[in-house]
Amino acid sequence: MNYIIRRMQDRDIPQALEIDREAFPTQWPHPTYASIKQELRNRLARYLVIAKPRELETPKQKTDNKSFWEWLIHLFDHDRFFGEELPPPPKEHIIGIAGFWVMVDEAHITTLAVRNAYRRQGIGERLLIAIVEMAAELKADVVTLEVRVSNKQAQALYNKYSFQIVGTRRAYYTDNGEDAILMTTDSLTSIAFQSHFQQLMQAHQMRWGEHYVNEASHVTLL
Repeated sequence: MNYIIRRMQDRDIPQALEIDREAFPTQWPHPTYASIKQELRNRLARYLVIAKPRELETPKQKTDNKSFWEWLIHLFDHDRFFGEELPPPPKEHIIGIAGFWVMVDEAHITTLAVRNAYRRQGIGERLLIAIVEMAAELKADVVTLEVRVSNKQAQALYNKYSFQIVGTRRAYYTDNGEDAILMTTDSLTSIAFQSHFQQLMQAHQMRWGEHYVNEASHVTLL
């Protein structure tokens, strides 16, 4: 299976919304088409996707996807809900999304999610690697994030990449009042962080690298 990692575009937004709702079903409020579109035009924000060509899907999957898109497009009055028509159905199937903001010397991760059917395949980790790479290119000194206290799987990934717990935000999540753990990396330019990060990148490449083709360069991703 060949995947592509690139910047998110307007045509990806409907699928990004699907992934967000699947990954965070209890979150409220959910992002909207308009809110993500606005984020894509924010000079402080960066959003990425991992995609696979739809040609790699089975004929049944293509038919099902087409039916879904036809239903979605005709269900809403787009002028009322979004201010404009949705883009046409994409030629790629988006399987993971990530986003972060850069503020002064900090890159703060706002979302990182993978479709349930594609979890445990190194996709979330590849998105995290891309975030760290982009953050370094943008001259951020650290990467930070919040994660639910109950999300042990995500915490394990962040611990693997040297994120450390630096605090707690009480009742941060409005859906159930759950606390958030605040985590941060050491300086991205430190020798210790760079050495560990390079080792993890190489290990990920050795295990999963053959799945990724035509990856955009850092300059294109920025």
